[in-house]
Amino acid sequence: MPESAISWFEDMVEHCYESATKAKESGGKVVGIMCEYTPRELIIAAGALPVCLCGGSAKMIPAAEAHLPANLCPLIKSTFGYSVNQANPFLEMADLLVAETTCDGKKKMYELLAERHPMYVLELPQKPEDPDARAHWMSELRKLRGELERRLGAEITDARLRDAIRAMNRERSLRRGLAEMMRDDTPPLSGRELLELKSLISCLPKDLAAYERALATLPRRAAAKRPPQGSVRVLLTGVPTPHGAERIVELIENHGGLVVCQENCTGIKPIADDIPEDSGDPIEALADAYFHLPCSIMTPNERRRDKLRRFAHDFRAECIVELIWQSCLTYDVESAYTRRLTEQELGLPYLRVETDYSPSDDARLAMRLEALFETVRGARR
Repeated sequence: MPESAISWFEDMVEHCYESATKAKESGGKVVGIMCEYTPRELIIAAGALPVCLCGGSAKMIPAAEAHLPANLCPLIKSTFGYSVNQANPFLEMADLLVAETTCDGKKKMYELLAERHPMYVLELPQKPEDPDARAHWMSELRKLRGELERRLGAEITDARLRDAIRAMNRERSLRRGLAEMMRDDTPPLSGRELLELKSLISCLPKDLAAYERALATLPRRAAAKRPPQGSVRVLLTGVPTPHGAERIVELIENHGGLVVCQENCTGIKPIADDIPEDSGDPIEALADAYFHLPCSIMTPNERRRDKLRRFAHDFRAECIVELIWQSCLTYDVESAYTRRLTEQELGLPYLRVETDYSPSDDARLAMRLEALFETVRGARR
């Protein structure tokens, strides 16, 4: 039954904790990552488990605000709050944290996080079309390779790297197949359910098997289990929605929308393309693939607009909703480009939503979403 695959991921955190605990008990290593720019393949090739540590809990924020500005991005505060409260077992058991200079708030938070946890920071260049920036990023990944070997006592050979690329490509392909089900006129799952179908730890065998079950069974899902017909097809863009911070997706789908595509770091962006598996230099292949992720920190960020055009077409979006976490300045500034692209080029309605992890503005946001969806329905008529 398709529900068995979905229910497996409802207990995803528990499954990941069991896997990480078993790995540690048998002498394995756990490496925490903070962003999609860290190649999980390098960690897997070192024989360690890569665990995503982005905070999605509003409950962790008060403790963080004793050390961080209150008007900082909630994702940064929540992530740090887990450390202050010692409330994330994956963070506490991590042998190393790998982070990237993707925003100034994160970068400075990492300095505080490093007071309790072993930390390695990748310097991410931010001019994606600059050959010197590409060369610098490749150098950064080579240094990370050496750091992982030194810290974890492992040898990361090219052969192991290629095996890790194949493993991650398999996971990307499976998750991409699930995401592409949302292209259907009547998709077999909601955007919120799709968001559930992912894991904190990459390439766990039982997770991969669950992805395969979902791909095999969801197309036959009963009509009663599918999203309501006539829902407005929404492309959600902007900031990531980490585990525990999915309320905007829920608001959209509880008020007449269906999130058919999530163009963000917790959605289709990092799984849209595979990485060459048999290139002469696997580090070069990894560097190119990850450097081309179109985060708003990049300047200029034309690749993001290219992906928005592609996804809006492929998933037949009827409107675009852009989510901005409070104080995420790069995405906030870039929203001007997104609005222009959406309204002037694509001819679709656009809504910018700025919020934090608190549900205090749910009623106001619901009214704005309902107005957006009524505009779409009016255009249909």
